[in-house]
Amino acid sequence: MKKESDRGPIKVMGIDPGLKATGYGVLACSVEGRVKALEVGSIEPKSKLVLTEKLLKVHQYLTDIVSRQKPDIIVLEKLYSHSAHPMTAAVMGHVRGVICLVCAQQGVSLIEESPKRVRKAVVGNGNASKEQTRRVVANFLKIDPEQLTLDASDALALALAYAGMSRFSGRSPAL
Repeated sequence: MKKESDRGPIKVMGIDPGLKATGYGVLACSVEGRVKALEVGSIEPKSKLVLTEKLLKVHQYLTDIVSRQKPDIIVLEKLYSHSAHPMTAAVMGHVRGVICLVCAQQGVSLIEESPKRVRKAVVGNGNASKEQTRRVVANFLKIDPEQLTLDASDALALALAYAGMSRFSGRSPAL
């Protein structure tokens, strides 16, 4: 396997899974620490679709994005559940399964990071709000925060946190 310096920037894709909206963001990260947003957005299947059709839409869109962008690694938000919303974990599990399938089909490595760890790495506070995260991510990447959905900014935060943690830990982002 080539080293990062031998082949240019590493592409890191962050994905914030959701049935109503799945945020994604692809970054090019250089060894020198330069980071550039290549593509960012949200996949938002129509609410009238049944579960299987929503999952199919997420699969189709992610397959297209991964095929075009060819990320070296995908960073997925870890599954968490809250006792007040037990069904959320079940629904998120469906979407996460689709994301794992896309990674397997496209041959892309997948890692998971917890939302608190990501927010701690990016914002400096593991309990930062989605709005605070969006402001920091938008400022760092020089993107208008109004142009970023909360799901897309969370996805970019996942990619940024991974790139930063990899850079400072000395491990290759593509492992």
